[in-house]
Amino acid sequence: MATKSLFDKLSYETSKLTTVRYSTSFSSAIKVLNKRFHEPIYNIYGFVRFADEIVDTFHDYDKAYLLDTFIKETYVAIEQRISLNPILNSFQKTVHQYNIHEELIATFLKSMEMDLNKKEYTSDEYKEYIVGSAEVVGLMCLKVFCEGDETLYQQLKPSAMRLGSAFQKINFLRDLCEDCNELNRVYFPNLDINQFDKTTKKQIEQDIAKDFKAGFEGILQLPKSARFGVYLAYIYYKSLFKKIINTKPERILHNRIRIPDTQKLYLLFNSYLRHNLNLL
Repeated sequence: MATKSLFDKLSYETSKLTTVRYSTSFSSAIKVLNKRFHEPIYNIYGFVRFADEIVDTFHDYDKAYLLDTFIKETYVAIEQRISLNPILNSFQKTVHQYNIHEELIATFLKSMEMDLNKKEYTSDEYKEYIVGSAEVVGLMCLKVFCEGDETLYQQLKPSAMRLGSAFQKINFLRDLCEDCNELNRVYFPNLDINQFDKTTKKQIEQDIAKDFKAGFEGILQLPKSARFGVYLAYIYYKSLFKKIINTKPERILHNRIRIPDTQKLYLLFNSYLRHNLNLL
């Protein structure tokens, strides 16, 4: 008798392809996780990526309608344990398999809704947005890595949130030019883009450094099956962060800062050696 397994496989492959097309860095990090984590992490990233694309790139369409439809279909998929949208079908499977709390999903989707209309953020709104757009995504992944060990999940939860926060704030700096000029957004609270100077940049960087330190402490406590993949993502972002630190404010306002593919390969090789030699 035919079963849904073939469609589930197709759904997973769609989420994987989405990840590969949109993020070479995260794809590389996922590949070095234990194989049993590949499918659920690809499924989470595919879901997050689709929602983000709606609010960031579908400028010629009714974004509010598309996002509202996506949100409704997400909850229907979770309730019915199936969706004809392959991304949502693969995501609901991971939600049930790893008991990902609906509160995490709702918090993420609320931040996506904020992107529809918010152009400037207060300190409280900035914190709320980061929790939803990054920290809870880290917690979804942590649910997978802990494989039902709730004690370990609660232990690592604070550091996972801080790591997600660091990644997102680095994204904000990296994308400052695009966010301001194309999307007319400024995430950093009370930031006058015309007054973005060394002092302002340094304050943001100091805040990120604190998150990075707390996040790294959590990486060391992850199960070995997940540690290297998360560590590699950390190293990618650390390298990007160092490049941003060494970049003048005026250049950040006009160019998106990137890490060349050749350097990413070096980071992968060096990280592999350090991890296997217990030099983290």
